[in-house]
Amino acid sequence: MIMPKGQQLLLPVNPVFIAASLVAALALNMLPLGRVVWTPDWVMVLLVFWGMHQPQRVGLGVAFLMGLCLDVYQSALLGQHALVYCLLMFGAQYTHRRLLWFGPLLQALQLLPLFFAAHALELLLRVAIGGGILPGFEGLVAPLLEAALWPLASWALLAPQRRPPDRDENRPL
Repeated sequence: MIMPKGQQLLLPVNPVFIAASLVAALALNMLPLGRVVWTPDWVMVLLVFWGMHQPQRVGLGVAFLMGLCLDVYQSALLGQHALVYCLLMFGAQYTHRRLLWFGPLLQALQLLPLFFAAHALELLLRVAIGGGILPGFEGLVAPLLEAALWPLASWALLAPQRRPPDRDENRPL
């Protein structure tokens, strides 16, 4: 693939870093904040990020397992988050080649409908099983926050890959 003009060549990502970031996102989702509907879904943001940047390592299987973990934690219908995350991951991997040509701000703008669709599907599933109430307009804030966090998450998660390679006295790089 030809790289866009001005984009830096990245070092390979460490699989331990991917796993640690996903576990940290899961821990952030499990913070006891009460029933606040406008908090961003950190697992959703990181699954989309790694699904776009490392589709061969983070795919539908990882999304399904992360969804099951959240379902068990929240005592939700088993598979509710797993379905939402798998469909979200499919959408992210379907568009990742096109989205990687844009900067983080334009990526966030183009991922906003994907985040809205994921939250709408999650709400629809909750209402369909009879365990949810319509949240009102504050439910629209979560996808907006996730899209707003996208440039920051992109910068922070790509930072370890932007390190310069080790200098070697025999190599003029």
